[in-house]
Amino acid sequence: MSSKRLKVLMFYNPYSGNGLFKNNLDLIVEKYQEKDYQVVPVRAARGLAIDQALSEMNPAEYRQIIVAGGDGTINICVNTMIKYGIDLPIAIFPTGTANDFAYYFDLPHDIGEMIEVALGENYTYADVAKCNDKYFINVAALGTLVDVSQKTDPNLKNTLGVFAYYLKGLTELVKLHTIPVKLTTPNKVYNEKMFFMVVMNGKSAGGFKKISPNSEINDGLLDVILFRKMPVMEMGQIFMQVINGNHPKNRKVLYFQTDYLKIESTDDVSTDVDGEHGEKLPLEFSVLPKKLRIFVKGEDNEK
Repeated sequence: MSSKRLKVLMFYNPYSGNGLFKNNLDLIVEKYQEKDYQVVPVRAARGLAIDQALSEMNPAEYRQIIVAGGDGTINICVNTMIKYGIDLPIAIFPTGTANDFAYYFDLPHDIGEMIEVALGENYTYADVAKCNDKYFINVAALGTLVDVSQKTDPNLKNTLGVFAYYLKGLTELVKLHTIPVKLTTPNKVYNEKMFFMVVMNGKSAGGFKKISPNSEINDGLLDVILFRKMPVMEMGQIFMQVINGNHPKNRKVLYFQTDYLKIESTDDVSTDVDGEHGEKLPLEFSVLPKKLRIFVKGEDNEK
């Protein structure tokens, strides 16, 4: 990125988080114009607008893509970029509820600092995970507790943030039931009965900052964490261990890393990918190593 490019595509979700990003659109345009960049705004509309914009763009005319929103917005953008073979660096403005992907990179929440990072020259690399024919950046979740995210009132999420997930989760505990799953990796096959599991690219999900404490987002591996059947009385202990990142060592938790995974079940299993409804099982996972370049705070570029 030694030479400047004329344009910057800004893909933003006006409904992410509390919607305050919209009030700063003019500030962003102003700061970019001061650096002789033309901002091309694309408003998130079920992915249709970004699809059209990327299908028609000449990447050589662009410096970067700004994505303003939560993990779901980034997911849409990355899937579309891969679809059209767009290999531009991404600047993330974390304006969603949990912003787990942005959290991994310790990106700022102050709009002025976001702009500073986006206008900088420091970036790092990130893997992209693949689930069947679609891609995801942070997490795929399966099991009873997936319904928590999908049933949580969006207004409650915007008002209370991640605490809304905890409140909803408590109300769902009485509905927990075990699900038989078969997990196939290149080295081993696991047959388990689970309450819940996650396939992680990042470290955090749904506000749990250390749900995958050993994850490295550019190691070419996915971290698989499965919560086995357990008595209700043990759930409080597991909950505290998840908050502190100590759960991978618990006997009621199956943890491993892999670059390929197939999940099958005889049951109907709810799934969630980057906060949105996922596909039905079976699911096959793989990794695109270091597929993305992400702007970060003052570090040396990783070439």
